Amino acid sequence: MTKKRKLSQEQVDLLEHHFGNEHKLESERKDRLASELGLDPRQVAVWFQNRRARWKNKKLEEGFSKLKSDHDEVVLEKCRLESEVTKLKEKLCEAKKEIQRLGERVDRGSSNSPSSSLTMEAMDTPFLGEFGLEGYDNVFYIAENSYNNIPGMEWMNMYM
Repeated sequence: MTKKRKLSQEQVDLLEHHFGNEHKLESERKDRLASELGLDPRQVAVWFQNRRARWKNKKLEEGFSKLKSDHDEVVLEKCRLESEVTKLKEKLCEAKKEIQRLGERVDRGSSNSPSSSLTMEAMDTPFLGEFGLEGYDNVFYIAENSYNNIPGMEWMNMYM
């Protein structure tokens, strides 16, 4: 068994250069590199084998780091979305309570007397209600002498 020799920096640099070009080592290339570097072909083969193993491990570590980073981002986004869902559920609950409260107010107002419900029905304008404008009874109200401000509507003041 031969004594293990430490490679010089020039030998390592040349091996690294050749490894960068091609990770696999054919027999001819191995023999040529070994004679060029003054090494045993077996030593060159073992160096390439070890270097490939380190390269694969590095690739795995980089892949793992990328996956971990992506995972952490997804977990943060999940937490943010869960928080948003919780806030939206609270808003929905508040809105349901407000709708219920308003519904109870309407029910109380219409059940006080039979005549009040008739009056309320007569006052409701179905036209406005059809377009979701409940509560805007005077949406079309324009004060007298205000037609001057609307182009082409000055003639209305003559009839008001």
